[in-house]
Amino acid sequence: MTRLRFVMIGGFLGAGKTTTLSRLAAHYRQRGLNVGIVTNDQAADLVDTNSLRSQGLSVEEVAGACFCCRFDDLVGCVGKLEQDRRPDIILAEPVGSCTDLVATVVQPLKDLYAMRFEVAPYAVLLKPSHGLKILRGEPAGGFSPKAAYIFQKQLEEADAIVLNRIDELTPAQIDELTRLVKQRFPATPLVTMSAKTGQGLEALTGLLDQQGVFGRKILDIDYDIYAEGEAELGWLNAGYRVEGPTAFDLDGLLLDVVQRIQAGLPDGAEVAHLKAIGLTEGLFGVANLVASGMPPELSLASRERTAVVDLIVNARIAMAPEKLEQLVRDVVPQTTTAVGAGAHLVSMQSFRPGRPTPTHRYAEATALQ
Repeated sequence: MTRLRFVMIGGFLGAGKTTTLSRLAAHYRQRGLNVGIVTNDQAADLVDTNSLRSQGLSVEEVAGACFCCRFDDLVGCVGKLEQDRRPDIILAEPVGSCTDLVATVVQPLKDLYAMRFEVAPYAVLLKPSHGLKILRGEPAGGFSPKAAYIFQKQLEEADAIVLNRIDELTPAQIDELTRLVKQRFPATPLVTMSAKTGQGLEALTGLLDQQGVFGRKILDIDYDIYAEGEAELGWLNAGYRVEGPTAFDLDGLLLDVVQRIQAGLPDGAEVAHLKAIGLTEGLFGVANLVASGMPPELSLASRERTAVVDLIVNARIAMAPEKLEQLVRDVVPQTTTAVGAGAHLVSMQSFRPGRPTPTHRYAEATALQ
């Protein structure tokens, strides 16, 4: 039986993993391959999952903890995708604040499911906005040293580092990031890419298609620092039903939601990622913000006017989750009122992630894998 090709794309919150998976899915489908996707987060009802499904992709979601702590759920989600339509390739997107994935996901898959999965090189996306500050060693790198520790550990275990979002960078910034990465991780291949425009995608797919011995970098990691760094990020997932007597501009609403949340953040509340998606009658739009000092952007435009929309807000911000929740509860009704619509709260979750407790953790790479 032909084994499933398992492609996991890591990277910090806001690095562009979902956009990259969308690009990769289109690439593999053009090659005549069936693609299944597994997304992952600390809570259910993700913007990413809804966005990918709205693009006609087969998507399953592991919620409640990262892949490492829900390893059996990850394998189960792949099984569900196989029942629907047997995929040739599985694209997996782990939680953006998760690391140690080689020891807890890649190695267990290679050892326990060697006959079922063929695991591709593990590529990790480098987020430039925070990467420049963290790799420079700036004391005001946006996040605390404990959160920055996770960022750096993600890069350390990668088979390849992918400098994404180069369309947002100057040539000087690309040169500096390239130099910093090569200084810190000289033996790790580096790819430069823009998932948004598609520039550099061929280099990434060429890397992911490689056969060989990959996924063997077992981290020396302090789980106390890791857990504390992840817990510093307040996590929120909220769902609203927005309805009005007349049609309003969906893209404008999404951007306004993100802008108002950004404007209401207290000092020091660094944004890891903030996303808002609007879903209506088979159409959708997405607005996001990937760092506090950057402007929000409409990453996927709906170009739609509607009187009814399902709005989902996902936020990952370095602040108390209860304060983040109150901010969103204030902002969404203000935003919808401004367009003459009302907002009905459907779901709300806000919390600090608990300590990672992997299902499996390999102390060393398995033989011949």
